[in-house]
Amino acid sequence: MEKVTLYHFVSDDIKITIEAYFEGDLLVIDGYDIGSRVKEYWGDSDYEYSVKIPAAGIEILYSYLDVEPNNRSKLLQALSQRYNTNSCYSDIRKLMEDNKIVCEGFSWA
Repeated sequence: MEKVTLYHFVSDDIKITIEAYFEGDLLVIDGYDIGSRVKEYWGDSDYEYSVKIPAAGIEILYSYLDVEPNNRSKLLQALSQRYNTNSCYSDIRKLMEDNKIVCEGFSWA
């Protein structure tokens, strides 16, 4: 399975990793934060979050990122180039919301 890292950050008090990959027909964006800063904010030392983007949202991403349709590898690479900040998960969720794409997601602390 091809997977790209959208964002990765490590310091003494937090480690953040956000990745994108395809799971069947869905595009998955997974994030994982761990460390003392996470414990201060969430009350637990790790925080996980994920969103599964359906076909309609993937079509928007192909167009938005100027990638030819059905080229999953190029889409993942384009995502890693465009969404490579700490806010990438939220930015992608907002793009889906702005385009009225319902996505399945969860977060857990």
